[in-house]
Amino acid sequence: MAANNQEELITLVDDKGNETLYQVLFTFESEDYGKSYILLVPAGSEPEEQVDVLAFAFNPDENGDAKDAELFDIESDEEWDMVEGVLDTFLNDENMR
Repeated sequence: MAANNQEELITLVDDKGNETLYQVLFTFESEDYGKSYILLVPAGSEPEEQVDVLAFAFNPDENGDAKDAELFDIESDEEWDMVEGVLDTFLNDENMR
């Protein structure tokens, strides 16, 4: 699991064509599911601000980044539980931020 020191931004386009800029909170890999995951927060949000965190599975590029990679919805409850556990650990561990 790696926290990003530099601010990585990704633009997401919804089904109506609206673009929203998000900041990459962090990415991690799960050996259990054989996937990489990315967690995003709205760009410009403050660290203590309560925001919705978006989570997706993704196929990293050759550098392990998600810049131009496709994002996939997380489909199973078990995967969501695992991602939420990693997010809780991230949010509660000062060393990871």
